[in-house]
Amino acid sequence: MAEASRRKMPHAQIAHFGIFVKDFPGMLKFYCDLFGFQISDQVEPQEDGHEAAFLTADPNMHHQLVIAKGRPEDDEFSTVQQLSFRVEALDDVRQFWKVLTEMPQVERMYTTTHGNAWSVYFWDPEGTRVEIYTDTPWHCAQPCGEPLDLSQSDEEIYAYTEELVKGMESYAPFPDWRRGMAEKMDMKDWPIRE
Repeated sequence: MAEASRRKMPHAQIAHFGIFVKDFPGMLKFYCDLFGFQISDQVEPQEDGHEAAFLTADPNMHHQLVIAKGRPEDDEFSTVQQLSFRVEALDDVRQFWKVLTEMPQVERMYTTTHGNAWSVYFWDPEGTRVEIYTDTPWHCAQPCGEPLDLSQSDEEIYAYTEELVKGMESYAPFPDWRRGMAEKMDMKDWPIRE
């Protein structure tokens, strides 16, 4: 949308998402076990086969994820490009990575640095790509993706990523980039995450 024609709209944040699944109990268990979600509400099985569960890991949010039965049994391709979960620290990403390596349901996984994030990607049991990530201290233009060895120390990972991004034309400390983006969005009083 062109700058001049953009309407000033109230701020809206993505708050939750939902996915259709084939194996409702299996996928419900997978996401609850991995992320510690609790069921906040549930639609019991209907005559047409529909059932759903509303999941949250935050008591301030009724739900963050909805798992709903309804994906066709012969559907072999997930139309969801990816589900992304942000965690607070690099070690949180590492902890998920360690757990994921031990889960037999997870057959595909890789780790990467995007320069602006450290990520572990995996595919859930029905083929939906999931990302667990945390921000780095730096911004760089996307796409950017380099292999990441999460068995390294935090210090080694920070040094590797900083060397990667400092040579890029788009490099900036992330708080500076966030301030610039807030100004571009005419949100000068927006609380910037340092």
